[in-house]
Amino acid sequence: MSVKEAGRLAVLSQVLQRQLSQAQAAQQLGLSVRQIKRLCRRLRTEGEAGLISRRRARPSNRKIAQAVRESVLQLVRQHYRDFGPELAREYLAREHGFIHSSETLRGWMIEAGLWQPKPRRAARVHPARARRACLGELVQIDGSHHDWFEGRAARCCLIAFIDDATGRVLGARFEASESTQGYLGVLERCVAEHGAPLAIYSDRHAIFTKHDREDPVPTQFERALLQLGIEPICAHSPQAKGRVERLFQTLQDRLVKAMRLAGIDGMAEANAWLPGYLAAHNARFAVAPRQAADMHRPWLGSRHELSRICALHHRRSASGQGVCRFEGALLQIEAGQAHAPRAGAMVEIVQFADGRLELSWRGQILRHRAWGWHEHLKGGKTVDAKAINDRVDAIVLKERRRLARLAAQIEHQDAQRRAGIYMPDGGAGAPRVAAQRYGLRPARSAATQSP
Repeated sequence: MSVKEAGRLAVLSQVLQRQLSQAQAAQQLGLSVRQIKRLCRRLRTEGEAGLISRRRARPSNRKIAQAVRESVLQLVRQHYRDFGPELAREYLAREHGFIHSSETLRGWMIEAGLWQPKPRRAARVHPARARRACLGELVQIDGSHHDWFEGRAARCCLIAFIDDATGRVLGARFEASESTQGYLGVLERCVAEHGAPLAIYSDRHAIFTKHDREDPVPTQFERALLQLGIEPICAHSPQAKGRVERLFQTLQDRLVKAMRLAGIDGMAEANAWLPGYLAAHNARFAVAPRQAADMHRPWLGSRHELSRICALHHRRSASGQGVCRFEGALLQIEAGQAHAPRAGAMVEIVQFADGRLELSWRGQILRHRAWGWHEHLKGGKTVDAKAINDRVDAIVLKERRRLARLAAQIEHQDAQRRAGIYMPDGGAGAPRVAAQRYGLRPARSAATQSP
């Protein structure tokens, strides 16, 4: 007997003992007088057991059929085994017509051993900072290194820009590493599509700021922000820019699974597919700002001017012959230009994301020709901390290939020695017409060798 039924028993007992009227009992229990009469009649004939609900230990009239439950669990096992209940419900509703709630699916998955219930999160010790009031006031940026393709492709970095007021992902792109050029590329797309925000919030990495406060030269990213009129702000801790950190927690769960189901196996394919996913993500998670004003400032210049701002800018000295050296290449400024620089002048070199170079002096574009001189210097030797692992991985791969070639050569020579061939007769390759032998030949015996 439940607590509710025990309370009814106490009140109805007073009614049967004529200590309480039926109207008073109905008022106390929140029932009608007719219901009180029925319960009293059942208490007289059946005793205390008559007050126990007839529905106990019987299936609900609204219970979902067992066949439906098993078919849904079979779909989860087949397609969404590592999905959480809420994400699995979204895919089941969109792809298979599932109409029940997340809690219903959660209970089924827990009983089937497909989901482990998680303990409730502890209450926040420090409350989260309130969102900004308007779209475009503050944009948080960061990159996340993760196995986004679950081994189907190399690990890479997802660079994302998220609006603080609404939680909208304004732009994102997969890059091989977290680099200045990667951030500038996403910045260019965001400004072209949405306009320039008032401020950008980042961490204190060397991409975004210099640790030497006495150095007046801005970083490449700071220079682009200054040209676009965007205020750079640096956070002192990852928790300070929690909006973008939590975005990556969500994407590392949902985006990875979505790319698996879509058959995405590489960065180029993922970048082409990503805008459609982000539109659905924003429709699902973005919120309305407190104020309707959009603080983005639209870009009124040409796309080439924006690309030029979001490119890498370098300065090199021109020689007396009008030559600039840049990353192992010789850049010869063509003669006959009225605005050609004098010897020793500092020429600005703009390096676009696609590898194009543009030379200018005092704002005037210079025609030039390029010759590759030292290919090993292409790309530069300076690497920041966020790209060092990718550079070292490339060096390790190169060394492993060299060792593999060396091991193959040693194995080949050992096989030749076991066959009795010891002396090399020349390099490997096809024999010349006049020569009938090449490679290794049997060594001459001591008796046949000339003194």
